Amino acid sequence: MASVNEAHMAELERAMFVVSGARKRLERTADLLAKDGAEEHLVEALREAERELDALSLRLMQKTYFAVSKDQLTLS
Repeated sequence: MASVNEAHMAELERAMFVVSGARKRLERTADLLAKDGAEEHLVEALREAERELDALSLRLMQKTYFAVSKDQLTLS
């Protein structure tokens, strides 16, 4: 079984931070455009992208932090 590599985990954290920041930016932009009376399709496109990044973030966490290796699934 491979040991936890701190450098790998740091890179993962950076990537997740970027996804989180982009999601928050989309949320703020959608709110701002909605407040300013922008066309609905623009606001909805931003909100949809935000939801997709939220789902991506969840999948990343599930497949990295909470993943179980095949070695751990085998009964010894």
